[in-house]
Amino acid sequence: MTLGALVDLGLDPDILREELHKLPINGWNLEFHRDERGGISGTHGVVNLEGETGHIAHDEEPGHHHSSLMHTNAQRHGPEPHHHAHHDTESGSGVHSGGHHSWKEIWALIENSRITVGAKKRALDIFSRLARSEAEIHGVSEEDITFHEVGALDSIIDIVGAAIGLDLLRPDRITCGEVELGSGTVTCAHGVLPVPAPATLVLCRGMPVKTGGFPKEMTTPTGAAILAASVDEFTLSGSFREIKTGYGLGTRRMEKPNVLRLSLREEADVSPGENWRTEELVLLEANIDDMSGEALGFLMETLFTAGALDVTLTPVVMKKSRPGTIVSVLCPPQKLNMLRELMFKKSATIGFRETAVRRLSLRREEETLGGEWGEARRKTVFYGERPLRSKLEYDDRARIAREQGLSLEEAEKRILGASPEREKEGSRGG
Repeated sequence: MTLGALVDLGLDPDILREELHKLPINGWNLEFHRDERGGISGTHGVVNLEGETGHIAHDEEPGHHHSSLMHTNAQRHGPEPHHHAHHDTESGSGVHSGGHHSWKEIWALIENSRITVGAKKRALDIFSRLARSEAEIHGVSEEDITFHEVGALDSIIDIVGAAIGLDLLRPDRITCGEVELGSGTVTCAHGVLPVPAPATLVLCRGMPVKTGGFPKEMTTPTGAAILAASVDEFTLSGSFREIKTGYGLGTRRMEKPNVLRLSLREEADVSPGENWRTEELVLLEANIDDMSGEALGFLMETLFTAGALDVTLTPVVMKKSRPGTIVSVLCPPQKLNMLRELMFKKSATIGFRETAVRRLSLRREEETLGGEWGEARRKTVFYGERPLRSKLEYDDRARIAREQGLSLEEAEKRILGASPEREKEGSRGG
C-alpha cells in the first residue's frame, strides 16, 4: 500500500524498480495497476516472486482513510501503517517458507547495496526499529533477532522501496495524523496474537493512536516502523495548499475504504510579506551536575531519536562552585510527554523548566549532487524566494573524505568541482 500510494502520488514506477534492482537480490518483479476500494480510485502495488503466484503478502496492509498526509517545501504527512511482520490467515496470506533472515543478513544486504545514501539510511532505520522492538518483546539481543515474515523477500522490497520512494520525493517534512490500530486478532509465525500486535505497541510509543475503528489489524509492526522512522510530527492541523493526493489500495475489500492516503502539500503558514516560518514550540531545560560526558552524549542521542527538534549542552558553574551542564531540549507540543518521560528516566535530573517559545526559521531545500566521488546532499537556505547560502551535508563530505583519504575541505572541493580560485567564494556559507 505504501508503494502504491507513492506511485499514485507521482513517483515514477520505472525509477523505483531501477533503484530496487540495486539491491543484491533476484527473483522478483514489482507491478502496479489501477483499481478502486469503496469507490475510491487508486494504485495497487504487487510484489511477485519467482515460483509464487498471486499477491504476495499484501493483504495485511493497513487500509486507512485519513491519517497520512505528505507536505512539500516545508511539511508533508507520511505513509500510513503497513507491515509484513504478521499475516492475517483470514485474508489469505501466510508465512513464507524459506523467508527467514537474520537482522545481520538484512543489514549487510542493504548496507552493501548501491541504493542512495538517504534511502539506505532510512531503510536501515526502519529495520533497526523492528529489530529493537522484537528484541524487547522476546527478551533477546538485537544481534540474535531473526525476522520471519518481515524477512521475506517481498517484505524487504516493500520496506526498502518505501525508503527509496521517500528519498526520491524528498519531502522537507513528513507529518501524520492519529494512527488507527484496528482490533481483533492476527495469526503470524508466533501463533495467534491480539491486535495491536506487541511489536506494534512498542513501535507506536509516543504516537497518537486509536483502536476499534476496524475489525482487522490496521497498523502492523512494519507500518509502525515506517512511521516511527519517517514522521517528523503527528498532527493534522496547520495551514497548507493541497498539491496532489495519492491512494494506495489494499487487497482486502472492507465496509470502509481499505486505502492509504498520501497528500503532497505546501505549507501556507507564512503571512503575506513575511519571509520566514513561525512555530510555537516548548523549551525544556534542566541543570545537571552528576552525569558524565558520555552519559550526556547518550542522552542527547536519545532525545533526538524521540523527536526533539534541537538539543544543546551548555557548561555552567552551579551552586557550591560545582561544574554542571544545562540540558536544553526544543520540541513540538505533540512530542512533549515523551520527552518529559525521557528527561526523568534517562537523565539524573529530578526536575526541569518548561517555557513556551516561538521559533522563526527560514525555508530550506535539499538537492543531491552526483559525481565520480559519489552522491552528496546540499541544503540551500532561502529568505522568501531569494537563496541566501548553501552547505554540503557533513555526513556526505566525511564519507567521501574517508573513502578517498582526503580532508573535509578537499572532499568538498572535489564534490563541487571547485578550483583553488573558487575556494574563496564561500560555497559553504551558513
